Amino acid sequence: MDKMSSPPSRRLHRAWVWPVVLAVGIFIASTRSQIAEPDISHIDKVAHFGVYGLLATLLCRLGRGWRAAVFALLAASLYGISDEWHQSFTPGRSVEVADWVADTSGAALAVLLYTLWPRYRRWLETRLERKRRIEKPAEVAPSSGS
Repeated sequence: MDKMSSPPSRRLHRAWVWPVVLAVGIFIASTRSQIAEPDISHIDKVAHFGVYGLLATLLCRLGRGWRAAVFALLAASLYGISDEWHQSFTPGRSVEVADWVADTSGAALAVLLYTLWPRYRRWLETRLERKRRIEKPAEVAPSSGS
């Protein structure tokens, strides 16, 4: 049974896999006292912006229209708050409102792009074609020049 012929409920269950995997990854990263990052000022805010933008996009893909967009933005923002609270229990980590602002800003931009820019949404939703395996051509034995 391919993806298109599977029941809608099964497709929806599969669609939840990636947002859940990302949320678990964020949770695991929050349990670490230190996270490797380059020595660039405020690079963590860029990371928060991008990761929560991705989370919001994955959540937005679960539905259609503004209802899904609002859900995705609220869910990503609330998860950002819970992540900051979770970090307060991790030695060496602290709660930063600026991190949550970066989380919510990244989620908001991602939801707006996904919802309002049809070309972007179509590009994200285009299935990758399975590439045919290109077999190596048979090696040609060197000819003897005698």
